[in-house]
Amino acid sequence: MSDKQKILSTLKASSVVAVIRVDDPGDLVDVSKALYAGGVKFIEITMTVPGALTVIEKAVNSLRNEDVYIGAGTVLDGETARLAILAGASYVVSPAYMADVVNTCKRYGVVVMPGALTPTEIINAWEAGADVVKIFPGDIGGPNYIKAIREPFPQVELLPTKGIDFNTAAAFIKAGAIAVGTGSALVNKTMMANKEYQKITENARRFTNLIRQAKEGNIECSK
Repeated sequence: MSDKQKILSTLKASSVVAVIRVDDPGDLVDVSKALYAGGVKFIEITMTVPGALTVIEKAVNSLRNEDVYIGAGTVLDGETARLAILAGASYVVSPAYMADVVNTCKRYGVVVMPGALTPTEIINAWEAGADVVKIFPGDIGGPNYIKAIREPFPQVELLPTKGIDFNTAAAFIKAGAIAVGTGSALVNKTMMANKEYQKITENARRFTNLIRQAKEGNIECSK
């Protein structure tokens, strides 16, 4: 199994991407460790974070021996994608489809997840080489939209992001999403400022347990 295949297989198995978007990078490496301790294996550090490339590199080096994948989010151009990959990012995420971002990731053999919303955008991103299509904003259509898109496009892996929390995550997974992206449900600015790492770990564990129960059919989801 190639590194890319392993990442996608692990993503499908774990089904949670923690999206970290803050104004002050603070102790993001320790936050990443706390999330991983709670079972979250995919951590996305957005390029809106000051010094994001340095944070990614530090997090990758700190968790190098663990089964965790640090990604770069809000990547808007091919050069930023390249720098993120060189910093150690295992995957690259964009809010929309940008050809140079996808092409750069394909060139380096790195998982790429461009954003899309409409059926046309989704299939165009997939056919251009997306490994996973990020459905953004995910809370607009909700789980029913994911289910509807999966009907004509069962081959497309979908990852809804934004507005997904403890109340909705399971429904998105049951609708057919490969994973969900979430931020404040797991960690917020107050937790980071107060170094509430145990609380972050507890949130991560609760979230991953909900996902596991949804996959096992042991949880009811509201429509």
